[in-house]
Amino acid sequence: MSEKIIVDNKKFYGNLCRIALPIALQSLMLAMVAAADALMLGRVEQNQMTAVSLATQIQFVQNMFLSSATAAGAILGAQYWGKGNKKTLEDIFNLMLWFCGIVSLVFFLACEFCPEALMKIFASDSELIAIGSSYLRIAGWSYLITGISQCYLTIMKVTENVKEGAFISTSAVVFNILFNAVFIFGLVGAPRMEARGAALSTTIARIIELVLCLVLSRKEKYIRPALGRFFGVSGQLIRDFARQCIPLMGGAMCWGIGFTSYTAIMGHMGVDAAAANSVAAVVRDLTCCACNGIGSAAGIIVGNELGAGKLDLGKAYGIKLKNISFVVGFISTAIILAVTPIVVNGVILSDTARQYLIGMMIILSVYMIGRCVNTVMINGVLDGGGDTIFDLYSLIVSMWLIAIPLAFSGAFFLGWSPLAVYACTCVDEVGKIPWVLIRFRKYKWVKDLTR
Repeated sequence: MSEKIIVDNKKFYGNLCRIALPIALQSLMLAMVAAADALMLGRVEQNQMTAVSLATQIQFVQNMFLSSATAAGAILGAQYWGKGNKKTLEDIFNLMLWFCGIVSLVFFLACEFCPEALMKIFASDSELIAIGSSYLRIAGWSYLITGISQCYLTIMKVTENVKEGAFISTSAVVFNILFNAVFIFGLVGAPRMEARGAALSTTIARIIELVLCLVLSRKEKYIRPALGRFFGVSGQLIRDFARQCIPLMGGAMCWGIGFTSYTAIMGHMGVDAAAANSVAAVVRDLTCCACNGIGSAAGIIVGNELGAGKLDLGKAYGIKLKNISFVVGFISTAIILAVTPIVVNGVILSDTARQYLIGMMIILSVYMIGRCVNTVMINGVLDGGGDTIFDLYSLIVSMWLIAIPLAFSGAFFLGWSPLAVYACTCVDEVGKIPWVLIRFRKYKWVKDLTR
């Protein structure tokens, strides 16, 4: 791999846009659900908005498990698709369904039988716990079917059916937002359900999403699970899948539990701090859509070339994507700063919460540089070549040994202000940029994973 490869920029950027734009749109549509919940419930009452924001952390944790399985499937799937092996893709689909189905069942049962215990992790206020528990009892049904639809959408993504996947997610989100308006505010004769209305609309939208996945995948060009081999996947493929999935799961759990720890810490700093953090989280998720799309596309583009045996070209693509990640990061910073006045005046907050939100938005603008770079390079390029263990290492050090102890100590022992604590929760992404660059330049990710 010493000979310099000349990249066909027209082909590269064409593939990047073709894959990244639908995925970014899909990510945007999913983030719009949280934004709609926050904006609509924010027009009802501050505690309704805050309680739902805290309750949805349960789904956030569930998604960490689901994403580890679907990411492992995407890594192997992209390389086997590049190799042209559809039979193995069907078996990978089976493995994802097994894992995601079990996870979804566990979270559904937890939300139905012990929602109060789950809410007490994130809040100490009795009203927030009561509102959040009523939300989880209904939303838990959506968690039951989420895992299945995510497997279908992942396979569509890696088999060049990203437009169809984006259509499904977009349709589900549009229905979610429409039903939000109906059930939260009690429009067109429906009961005014407030937080419970947001949960009901989410559940209906997930059902629609799964139905669309099943209907569209019946077409000949789509990869479907091989039900005849559902219990007969080869041991070698299971081991390959586990080799990717276990580090990803470790990284996902470190990141997911760490991220929910940030929310829990902020939630225990008072209702105003929790409310401001809830709004900032929505802005963060919306702004991350571009880097999420490019990150997912990076894994597919690099994985396709590596799986096809074109290691030099895969490496060259990775270098271009690294440079793109910094550009996207600085653009995201500018966007955060530009929308701050609109966001601050767009929801009903107390004066104290509004001041907290202004400070959080400024901190968030710096955080976005690290978030974009790390998403594209770690979750895209490195994972595309099977270098999944680095994410786990970096999270243990930057998040669990630095950011969380700082935030926890500042909140509960040192008496720091909510803004200082919030800054601690953002330090991990920015701090690990140099480490990520060092790992990237070792090029351990330039390898073919197929058999």
